[in-house]
Formats: sequence, C-alpha cells, structure tokens
Amino acid sequence: MSAFRPRSLSMSDSFFKAIADANRRKILLLLKKRGTMSAGDIAKYFDISKPALSEHLKILKNADLITAIKKKQYIYYALNTTVFEDILAYIAEILNKREV
Repeated sequence: MSAFRPRSLSMSDSFFKAIADANRRKILLLLKKRGTMSAGDIAKYFDISKPALSEHLKILKNADLITAIKKKQYIYYALNTTVFEDILAYIAEILNKREV
C-alpha cells in the first residue's frame, strides 16, 4: 500500500513550527489577502521590531510557506500554496487511514 508522505518529515515539522506563532499566522493571512508584499509593507501591520519581523519571515521561508523575490533593494514575499496542499493531503491521508 502506497501511502502519501510529506516531502520530508522535517518539512512537516518546520510547517507546524512556522504556524505555531500568531504573528506568523497573521503574516500568512495578510499575504493571502493582499498578495505579494515587501517586508516594509508587511511591517505596517505589526507592532514588532524589524529584526523580529525578519526572523518571522525567515522561519516562514525556511518552511517553504512563503517565497521571497529580490527586486532591486527590496524583497517581496508571497504565499506558497504548494506546501499547504501537501499538508492537507497528508492530513486527509491520516483521517482516511483505517489501520493503526
């Protein structure tokens, strides 16, 4: 029987670590609603330091939840929906699995 597996165990671990923080979840929702945004644009929605925001963006990027594209002196961030699709498929597989 061929069961779905996330791309790697570390991918799923980094996913859950990334979404464990409220600020990171807010960033994901913001990118979903607004589309591609620069770090400066994202910062306008938060009352945290720029280094803290940078760390949140780094964690989200390392989990492949967002993409980062550098244009001139700015970095633009966008939601990466592929990882969400992988995780949803993994959860569906768990819910449908009848063996323990």
